[in-house]
Amino acid sequence: MKVAVVGVTGMVGSVMLNVLKEFNFPVSKLIPVASIKSAGSSISFNGKNYTVVTLEDAIDMDIDLALFSAGGSVSEEWAPKFAQKGIYVVDNSSFWRMDSNKKLIVPEINGSSLKKEDFIIANPNCSTIQLVLVLFALHKRFKVKRVIVSTYQSISGTGVKAVKQMNNERQGIKSEMAYAYPIDQNCIPQCDDFLENDYTKEEMKLTNETKKIVDHEINVSATAVRVPVTGGHSESVNIEFLNDFEINEIKDLLNKQEGVIVVDDTSSLSYPMPLFSQGKNEVFVGRIRRDETQENSLNLWIVADNLRKGAATNAVQIAQLLLEKNFINKN
Repeated sequence: MKVAVVGVTGMVGSVMLNVLKEFNFPVSKLIPVASIKSAGSSISFNGKNYTVVTLEDAIDMDIDLALFSAGGSVSEEWAPKFAQKGIYVVDNSSFWRMDSNKKLIVPEINGSSLKKEDFIIANPNCSTIQLVLVLFALHKRFKVKRVIVSTYQSISGTGVKAVKQMNNERQGIKSEMAYAYPIDQNCIPQCDDFLENDYTKEEMKLTNETKKIVDHEINVSATAVRVPVTGGHSESVNIEFLNDFEINEIKDLLNKQEGVIVVDDTSSLSYPMPLFSQGKNEVFVGRIRRDETQENSLNLWIVADNLRKGAATNAVQIAQLLLEKNFINKN
């Protein structure tokens, strides 16, 4: 199978290569794709070296599958061109997510909805993926009514420029700024640009994408915060259900949810942290406790590697579904 990774030199693109290898995805030939600036450089994958090419070159290379992680403007222009050639596109940008004609897929939740004609498939926002995996497990039993979520998001979600900013700040080096303020020793209550309603794009992604993936009736109110952590997003979540629950049943449902690991033992100080989520493909949940101020309400804490399940892993899992459904012939 010929697989293109678009944006291969970026943070998510490089993790996609790792995940493809770890999952033993049947790549017979890799087509690494990046900007003109990176074209001609070499990428190593599965013991072979491949030359980075541009999108203009790649589109005529008889590709079976393209994993896009190169930004919304690139996806807007090039995903339809690839799809018109019969190439399946899994897009990690935000451009296609809320398109009514495109599926927004978390395989453990709605992977069964994929059809052979879905040539452009949207990968949800990193913060959304870890939230909806937990909500989905509980919504089926107790019906989620309202969610209040505060995120603590890694600088790796912004990209290499943000990582460089924090590392330089820690060394006392003045350099190009990814954020409007210093990030080291700081928390910035802004992820992405502000909208007319004074919420950021990131906050509204959590609201709108949750509705599309899980249930349009679920109300989500979000505050997204950038924190000086190099890998892993965390979320403090308050969930109001229509129906009452028992904590043991909550934990049992989460333990049974594919892709979720419960880490919840306060007696041994066991709870999820971004430090221990790095490099892992699962979503971790802990600090599970009843909200004693509100009926049918629950507090919990969710952590995941935003470059893994929040991006690259979920994209490769979607690609695996395309194989399992025989939409792509791997022979």
